[in-house]
Amino acid sequence: MSDASTARAIEALAAAIGDNVYLDVAKWHLYLRDAKLHTPLAEKLYPLVVGDKVTDAAVTDILAGTPVAIGGGQKTVTLADLVPAASKADLLEAIADYQRDL
Repeated sequence: MSDASTARAIEALAAAIGDNVYLDVAKWHLYLRDAKLHTPLAEKLYPLVVGDKVTDAAVTDILAGTPVAIGGGQKTVTLADLVPAASKADLLEAIADYQRDL
């Protein structure tokens, strides 16, 4: 796959993620697209997707390994701490839909 086609594939995955997955902060839902976190997450997930290695555990590991700066960078938490279970289920569904469309 060329770099351009890989970039387009990652952008498509990022769009699917950004529109369906949110952070929950004090019962406020901030979609990953709005937080500008959809593309970095898609870049991390893409190798799993093309390698057909998407599992709940693998996605959880990626969320746990993705830091998010809060409070102007005063603290860092992981996406795993901010994405609720329902939104994680939406993430897994968005990935499955994306894989079906490949």
